[in-house]
Amino acid sequence: MSSGHPILQFEDALVAAQLAGDVAALDQLLDDALHFTGLGGQVFSKADDLAAHRSGALRITRMQALDRHLTLLGSTVVVSALMDAEATVGGVVHASRLRYTRVWCERPPGWKVIAGHMSVVDTPN
Repeated sequence: MSSGHPILQFEDALVAAQLAGDVAALDQLLDDALHFTGLGGQVFSKADDLAAHRSGALRITRMQALDRHLTLLGSTVVVSALMDAEATVGGVVHASRLRYTRVWCERPPGWKVIAGHMSVVDTPN
């Protein structure tokens, strides 16, 4: 899992910013060229993500990492994280186990998320 890799600090900072709705921190962690694929297959830009947090249309209330796997590719790191998550989207509460894939790229002035994807993980009853 590469538990000592510095990218895990950035992953933790991203989760903290999402939970706090900290648009300024998210702005620093997300690359301007970000494309993120959501649960319905729609693709969101950095501007879309920041706007959702800024407006309150998206309010993430729980993001607990259950596991994380890293693939190290020089100045690029792919993170696959299983999360126990809860969020309010458009006033509706959603809770589920999600698998996130995030692609981090080291770009001036530091590590940024350039791409991501999430999907629901079925859990046995």
